Amino acid sequence: MKAEMNEENSAQVEPTEESSHELRLPVWSVISFDKREAGNLTYPEAEQKLAALEGQKVSGLCIVPDEVAARLPEKN
Repeated sequence: MKAEMNEENSAQVEPTEESSHELRLPVWSVISFDKREAGNLTYPEAEQKLAALEGQKVSGLCIVPDEVAARLPEKN
């Protein structure tokens, strides 16, 4: 079943001042299927790291808060 897009679903959400401030805090991590690739980043830094890792063909990349990344099991 294919979901239909409407104007309400396709509208971009504008960041609030509070959320914009949070994006500038060094509280973001980039994780992959294998491990935490980097942490203590601002969101723009995390986006840059994610792009660099994509260029290296690292799979399963995602940006998450550091507190979430800290819960990931250690890979040996």
